[in-house]
Amino acid sequence: MSRLPAGALREALVDVGAIEDNVRHLRRLTGSEIIAVVKADGYGHGAVRSALAALAGGASRLGVSDITEALALRRAGIDAPIVAWLHAPGADFAEAAALGIELGISSLEQLQKAAAAASADRPVGVHLKLETGLSRNGIAPEHYRVVFAEAARLERIGRIRVVALFSHLSNASADDDRAALRAFEEGVAAAASLGLAPPLRHIAATHAAIDLPESRLGCVRIGIGIYGLSPFDDRTSADLGLRPAMTLRGAVAAVRRVPAGKGVSYGYDYRAERDTMLALVPLGYADGVPRQASGAGPVVIGGRRFTVAGRIAMDQFVVDVGDAPVTVGDTAVLFGDPTLGAPSATEWAEAAGTINYEVVTRIGARVPRRQVSE
Repeated sequence: MSRLPAGALREALVDVGAIEDNVRHLRRLTGSEIIAVVKADGYGHGAVRSALAALAGGASRLGVSDITEALALRRAGIDAPIVAWLHAPGADFAEAAALGIELGISSLEQLQKAAAAASADRPVGVHLKLETGLSRNGIAPEHYRVVFAEAARLERIGRIRVVALFSHLSNASADDDRAALRAFEEGVAAAASLGLAPPLRHIAATHAAIDLPESRLGCVRIGIGIYGLSPFDDRTSADLGLRPAMTLRGAVAAVRRVPAGKGVSYGYDYRAERDTMLALVPLGYADGVPRQASGAGPVVIGGRRFTVAGRIAMDQFVVDVGDAPVTVGDTAVLFGDPTLGAPSATEWAEAAGTINYEVVTRIGARVPRRQVSE
């Protein structure tokens, strides 16, 4: 692994070629239209670069959580369809409507606000969200008839365009997801009975898109998969034919020889068992490295694997490298593509008692992202 640029303490390499390839692979696998989810700054990879790579790989739409994220993509010059589905109370839809951003709609009030934001010659595209068991947002079954009838009326008079019906799955079990899918199909039938026939339906995210073919419905939302990470506990990225897009690394900032028994980092949770060399890596919990992985997170330096020694601090952590020939400026890789010898983001998630989604999404703004394409 090459050294970091001169003067750099830390960086995250983002392989946009991997994102593009992952989208292309998942399109082939699912045979479906891909909504590439680039919320939360592209799961920490950068929303704009992730969006452009996903579109190059064949995604036909982008998905984000909120309107602010959608507007940032428009301002970056991205003109592909974008849907935003989570709205603050009293959110203003006017700018989103003017820029052709599609809105996820979870209530009659949101539907009416979307229609009010339409212009005379441009209806607002909406995705009607159905509550199918996740107990979050979405139109409740007891409100279907009222909301669907109003949506049909507003579509007839040119105020809205119903692009899709959609929902989310729990991934609790295949049986739970099939029950939610049946509930969704009942909602689709109710919408049809009131004159709604949108071109798209989507309920599957990466997990179900891969593992529950009947949930694909011709359109799937892919989030974690486009970044090359597995949503499964029992299958790796490589098992799924995906390439992790992010490599997190730092430059060894100091090395120190210490005697046996020497305490390391706050609290002296770790003490050297023998005379040894310690390497200081300038990444900490302020950069999104989980403190919960203290004493457990894997690190590769010079092709050899080590483990974090002691507590992860705000800006740094220490690695006991024994007698390995580690020097200042060497590259310490926290995670990346395991097929290239790096630890995986999933290993860090396991060390911290969390999920790989959180590991990549929490990498902080202090860590420069450098775009690469293998």
